[in-house]
Amino acid sequence: MTTFHSDPRDAVASIADGATVLVGGFGMAGMPVTLIDALIDHGATDLTIVSNNAGNGDTGLAALLDAGRVRKVICSFPRQHDSWVFDRLYREGRIELEVVPQGNLAERMRAAGAGIGAFFCPTGVGTLLTEGKEEREIDGRTYVLEYPIRGDVALIGAHASDGLGNLVYHKTARNFGPVMATAATTTIVEVTEVVPTGSLDPESVVTPCIYVDHVLDLSAQPARTVTEVAS
Repeated sequence: MTTFHSDPRDAVASIADGATVLVGGFGMAGMPVTLIDALIDHGATDLTIVSNNAGNGDTGLAALLDAGRVRKVICSFPRQHDSWVFDRLYREGRIELEVVPQGNLAERMRAAGAGIGAFFCPTGVGTLLTEGKEEREIDGRTYVLEYPIRGDVALIGAHASDGLGNLVYHKTARNFGPVMATAATTTIVEVTEVVPTGSLDPESVVTPCIYVDHVLDLSAQPARTVTEVAS
């Protein structure tokens, strides 16, 4: 059964030190910023973060990195023009990095959700990204063995949930959310609204409620003052 929360601290309360956390978002699009802020307040540390990027600016995932809570990042794009937090931590030797090509990142999480033990993929053959990995020639082409990426927790953002936890997304904010929901033991979602059960078109549901454990209803959050937003 999906548990619904109005307090983000309650939604992330079960996240333990050392957890592998899958964090949705393509840059800031679809990033569950409220849940990440709650995780910072929660205090869990020594985390392994799996995400497309390694944080943008000073908010969301970047703020979690800056708080010193992350031991390792697994991502496709660790450096952008605004990834100064990760860049500083990496240069100081305070954080580990595993770079995974974007398609492989998505497929490795999809494989985890589908129960696939491993798969062969041609991406990265002959580069530093595949050094030490098992290779196999199939139909005259070289492939490397890739293993699933499983999460203890997934933090994702969706547009809306019904009363059971079925999710729909808003355009590109969908990105990695659906595969992360299937690849994690516990999935925690922030949504802009919770609608009555039965009001979502079943054909539009992207993530069924069976994959959703906790839902944070952002519409139930108290309005923030100008001073709070500025801080």
